[in-house]
Amino acid sequence: TRSLTITSVDQSMFEKAQGEKVTLPCTFELSEEDEGPLDIEWVLIPADNQKREQIIIMYAVDRVYNHYYAGLTGRMQFTSLDPKSGDGSLDILNLKAADTGTYQCKVKKAPGVQSKKIQLTVLVKPARTKCSIEGSQEIGKDVTLKCVSQEGSPLLSYDWRRVSGTRNLPATSMLNKNTGELLLKNASREYSGTYNCVASNRVGTDECSVELNVTPPINTAGIITGAIIGTLLGLSVLCSIIVCFCKKHREKKYEKEVHHDIREDVPPPKSRSSTARSYIGSNRSSLGSMSPSNMEGYTKTPYSQVPSEDFERAPAQNPTFAPSKVAAPNLSRMGAVPVMIPAQSKDGSIV
Repeated sequence: TRSLTITSVDQSMFEKAQGEKVTLPCTFELSEEDEGPLDIEWVLIPADNQKREQIIIMYAVDRVYNHYYAGLTGRMQFTSLDPKSGDGSLDILNLKAADTGTYQCKVKKAPGVQSKKIQLTVLVKPARTKCSIEGSQEIGKDVTLKCVSQEGSPLLSYDWRRVSGTRNLPATSMLNKNTGELLLKNASREYSGTYNCVASNRVGTDECSVELNVTPPINTAGIITGAIIGTLLGLSVLCSIIVCFCKKHREKKYEKEVHHDIREDVPPPKSRSSTARSYIGSNRSSLGSMSPSNMEGYTKTPYSQVPSEDFERAPAQNPTFAPSKVAAPNLSRMGAVPVMIPAQSKDGSIV
């Protein structure tokens, strides 16, 4: 009995680069015995057998349903505008690495049912390849040129070439195509130049360049000596600064202590009562030292009042008393010892 058959059996595996387009073929022929409605389904079979198949697009009753799988929404479509004509192939646009998987085409028209599996692998081209130099670029040293791609599906292969000078790699060079390392042993000045690295896989290539400059060895002893001398000079300057700072700090501290110091040899200021006593005592001494010839005017001058305690300033000159009788002040009240003041009698004798 003749039945529905799938005719596209030539290719079951596809390898494509990320960003490209792929067409998964699924052509078929119907039989006269197949009288039921036509259904075409594309499903994604997960790598984990524990998970169920996921329908991604379906054609049924002259309609297309493509909202089942969010990961491919807007990026997939049937190749033919009329799949019932015998072409149920699927186009996937702008491929991504996550699109890698096993796809199955199922064609149903009762009682006939046929299916076909296709393996799709989306590879990522090498990208963001970087070159670098490891080791001292001195004559006689070993130098390693490194090349690494930040993106790219395995297996990646690296190849170095020289793009300046003789364009040939040095005779002592050792290349590891899997890691991208180029070892240059016992480097010489002739090794200097521009080197180019090409990273590649099955779907694309990417490259980068680096400049190698081999120079004579650096005078390490001179550098160390200069560093030591510079360090010692720096320490001496620092010590000088610290000494000057301490000296100024001590001087400021001394000036501050002298400014606030109270001198013990300066007598305290006299009170008003003491000033008055001193004034009376000085007058009394002056009277006691007078000669009889000078006492005539003073005996006739009475004391009208005792000097006030508010008197603080000594008179600018000796006071002149009118001849009168002198009334002795009450010195005991002022804290002074009484003194006898001479007087003159009528006959001119001093009593």
